Amino acid sequence: MPYPTQLGFQDATSPIMEELMYFHDHTLMIVFLISSLVLYIIISMLTTKLTHTNTMDAQEVETIWTIMPAVILILIALPSLRILYMMDEIYNPYMTVKAIGHQWYWSYEYTDYKDLVFDSYMIPTQDLTPGQLRLLEVDNRMVLPMELPIRMLISSEDVIHAWAIPSLGLKADAIPGRLNQATLTSTRPGIYYGQCSEICGSNHSFMPIVLEMTTLEYFEKWSSMMQPSS
Repeated sequence: MPYPTQLGFQDATSPIMEELMYFHDHTLMIVFLISSLVLYIIISMLTTKLTHTNTMDAQEVETIWTIMPAVILILIALPSLRILYMMDEIYNPYMTVKAIGHQWYWSYEYTDYKDLVFDSYMIPTQDLTPGQLRLLEVDNRMVLPMELPIRMLISSEDVIHAWAIPSLGLKADAIPGRLNQATLTSTRPGIYYGQCSEICGSNHSFMPIVLEMTTLEYFEKWSSMMQPSS
């Protein structure tokens, strides 16, 4: 969870989010260096009355400031494309889970388990127990095994929603009549929170997402308890 004064990202939980944080720092450093250079040039020009005509009209300088931006854009584009390919769909996931947005709650279908389907509603503030987080806790958490590739299929039954968990680097639109796909892998156990990130109506702020990553053994026990006995 982020702290009130935290200005950066939440702690990375997935390899994709780690790569996104590295790319963010890489790009931010380039932007900082360019901004510092431009600011230095502006201050230098404003604080002197001298003008070097050979520098102002030199074709070599124009060539440099044309080539350098192209080089900088390449330095930004190459790692960006690498991450995009890493985020591409997987062909052999351990399991597939479908998240469906409603006004205003989420429902989950574990497609590899015939009867494992449930709704996830936010717990009202008056029903919270000590230690639970206001506007973020739900009655039924989505439980998944860690360190395994999971395919998420995301859709909606009414309006456009967005299924997002920042610490996993996940954000996908839930669009009626369409399936969006995302890859989910967690490197450590824990409870991770997210919210609908698309304004979907009056109760948009009251449909949180809670993901509990556990060991495979605990997940198998949980899934057997959640499925109704025949």
